[in-house]
Amino acid sequence: MNYEKFFSDELKSLKSQGLYRKFREINRERSTFPKALERDGEKERQVEVWCSNDYLNLSQHPAIVNETIKVTQELGTGSGGTRNISGTSSYHADLEKTLAELHKKDASLIFPSAYTANQSTLWTLCKKMQGIEIYSDELNHASMIQGIKNANVNVHIFRHNDVEHLEELLKTSNANTPKMIVFESLYSMEGLRSPIEKIIWLAEKYNALTYLDEVHSVGLYGPEGRGIAAEQGVSDKIDIINGTLSKSFGQLGGYVAANSDIIDFVRSFAPGFIFTSSVNPSIVASSIKAIKLAKKADHLRREIKFNSDQIRAGLRNLDIPFIENDSHIIPILIKDPLLCKDAANLLVDKHGIYIQPVFFPTVPKGDERFRVTITPKHNAKDIQNFLNAIDDVWTEMHLERVDSDKKVVNLNR
Repeated sequence: MNYEKFFSDELKSLKSQGLYRKFREINRERSTFPKALERDGEKERQVEVWCSNDYLNLSQHPAIVNETIKVTQELGTGSGGTRNISGTSSYHADLEKTLAELHKKDASLIFPSAYTANQSTLWTLCKKMQGIEIYSDELNHASMIQGIKNANVNVHIFRHNDVEHLEELLKTSNANTPKMIVFESLYSMEGLRSPIEKIIWLAEKYNALTYLDEVHSVGLYGPEGRGIAAEQGVSDKIDIINGTLSKSFGQLGGYVAANSDIIDFVRSFAPGFIFTSSVNPSIVASSIKAIKLAKKADHLRREIKFNSDQIRAGLRNLDIPFIENDSHIIPILIKDPLLCKDAANLLVDKHGIYIQPVFFPTVPKGDERFRVTITPKHNAKDIQNFLNAIDDVWTEMHLERVDSDKKVVNLNR
């Protein structure tokens, strides 16, 4: 085999389809955000960020920054090993207690990322539970899909948020077969919520475990930002909750929360936990501080909702196609990878608006889009500038707009 030709041809094919990814170097300076500095070689320019997952700006909060510095000076920059080999500090133990309390669970387990938490936990559960059948929403995150695939178990894919289809699939299973329903509370590329209560009802009816990804929900919804399951009063009925420290809490890492036996089971059998160096103590300590601050941040959550509603109203007035939802995520549809990239380049080059084009495999081919997220640091002037820029780019590139009598796009799958 000509290895060099293989890799070169694969990359050429990716580029010809418009699916090759380029990374912009963005330095989000605390003093100026949402303005940031983009570096391109030796050149720098100011841009405005409209696609950050640091939803509450907590990565830049002075108390959290100071906590990071304090613990780094106390314990150094690294953890020193895996959790089993000198890598468990008192901060790690305290964070796991904090996360368990956040979700009203017995215990939790932290991982270096929410991707690892999903992949490793699902793989471990599937491999150890002989004959288990998985029922997975078709739009589940890649980390969940990969964990299930790696386990090589029987998987049933149900149509997105379609509980009738889910029940049709559940009915075909033997009553004695172990089952698990895997889904998200808020889907990050659509900004749509899942019918959690209905899924729980089906899980109880067919004796299935529930595994809920709250990555884009925790910190932003529910009492004290405990997530959408808590907002609906059903956290106690979810068996396993996955979350992240790197979005609303502005730090790094992921976790699962559940009853003590499930968490101890994952801790004892998951290779992705056992053989991975633990998260740095400074990050763990900062996460504790961030969770405490997020619990008291109702005013920030209100600002995000208000700002998101303002953007949606502006897009309707401009006949820009987007997916209607009631979340902080606003997907603007372009439906072509090359046009999506060109529009992103024009936005940043002409207007200083930085938003990353989203295309396959993050979304299906033909569903290319911008995924807009706003933070409390964006103000009314920023929103108006953003809408003006979007309108100008749509006009200059002759991009498709929606009919005047249909201001929004509803996602039907």
